[in-house]
Formats: sequence, C-alpha cells, structure tokens
Amino acid sequence: MTDETGQETLRRQAPRTSARKRRRRRWLLVSVPALVVIVVLSVGAFIELQPTPAPLALPTEAASPPVGPLAGTWHVSAGSVAGFRVPESFLGLGNDTVGRTNAVAGAVVVSDDQVTSATFRIDLTAIKMGGKTQPQFAKSLDTMAHPNATITLTQPVTLSSAFTSGATVTATTTGQLSMHGATHMVSITLSSRRDGAALQVAGSIPIAFASWRIKAPAGYGFFGSLANNGVAEFLLVLLRQ
Repeated sequence: MTDETGQETLRRQAPRTSARKRRRRRWLLVSVPALVVIVVLSVGAFIELQPTPAPLALPTEAASPPVGPLAGTWHVSAGSVAGFRVPESFLGLGNDTVGRTNAVAGAVVVSDDQVTSATFRIDLTAIKMGGKTQPQFAKSLDTMAHPNATITLTQPVTLSSAFTSGATVTATTTGQLSMHGATHMVSITLSSRRDGAALQVAGSIPIAFASWRIKAPAGYGFFGSLANNGVAEFLLVLLRQ
C-alpha cells in the first residue's frame, strides 16, 4: 500500500515539476533576448547621445586688428590644441570618437609674403578622450615606442594681402606626417587669420590607418564598428618671437 501510494504521489508531482520547468524555460527564452535587446539599445543610445566635440576650427569671435609685422618666427603658444576624430557606428547610429591634447609644440617661419617653413609636434601620450587617457589608443599607436606625431610643411605657402590686413583665408597644401614609425605625404586643409599680436591656424588631415601601420581599434563585433580611417585636427595659436 505504501509503495503504491508513494508511486502515485510521485506520478502526481511529476507533471507539476515538468510544468514548472517548461515555464522556466519559456521565461528564459523570452527574458534573455529581451535583456540583450535592452542592453544593445542602451549602449546604442549612449553612443548616440554622448556629446562629441566639434571639429577644431578658428574661434567664432571676431578677430582684433593685426598688431606688429608678419615676417618672423612664430611659436606655438597657450591655447593650441590638437587631436583626432574617428567615425564609429552602432546599429546604424553614428558618432565620432574624439581625442584632444594641449601638448603641442613647433614654429612657423614667415618671410615676405610666404610661410617658408613650419613644423609641429604633438605628444600622443597626452591625448585624452572624454577627459581620460585610453589604453586602447596608446596600444593602437604604440605610444610607448612612438610618443610623438610630427607635421612638417613641404612647400611654401603664399599669404595674400588680405591675410596681412586681417582677413581669414583658407588653403590646401601638402606636408609630411610622421607617426607610428612611418612618414607619408598628406594633404592639409588650412584656415588662418591674424588676431591682434597672434596668428591663428586651424587645420585637418585625413588619415588612413593602414598607411601608418596602425591597428584599427576594436569595435562592437556584429553590432557596430570603428572606422579604419580618421582625421587629425589642430588649432594653433602662434606668437612671434
């Protein structure tokens, strides 16, 4: 009697246990994908909503009338900044990864109405993204072995009389970019003006990572990625010495 009763009890409990397992499996099948979707959408929204610094450009405020002669050697001074931006995408949403540093040095030589030489050095180890240093950036550019990037003008740039008088001028010229142990010719888009006793120069250089043997930063796998190219940017404030 006991054995039969016990067997009958087990038979009555088995369906209940199986039903609970089925409900648990159904809950997992529904909740896990839903959780993944929530996480993915949250990350996508975070990427899309993060404030991205605008491209480096000349100040929007009106410049002061030029002061002093134009000819001479002009050195990078306080207020100068350089960096990069790399497009990124996540589930169709687009944004830019942006790095900035004030660790910029260099000089421009002006003779008569021409910029005859110009060289600038950017300390890559000082670049920050969102106010923080990023190990992935340092690894991609191997900043331990190659801490600096150098931009050198390779041909003179003629300055118009309008620039001498204080107008903003734009130009495209060529230069050399040395970075990550490689040097290549690059096209540099420039916008410049005089502002009182200073020169202000904003510029950008398109960069294909493969040309400098830079390993593309890690992306988001199936959901998105960082581009394999970017733009180097700079805003220089120069004072004559």
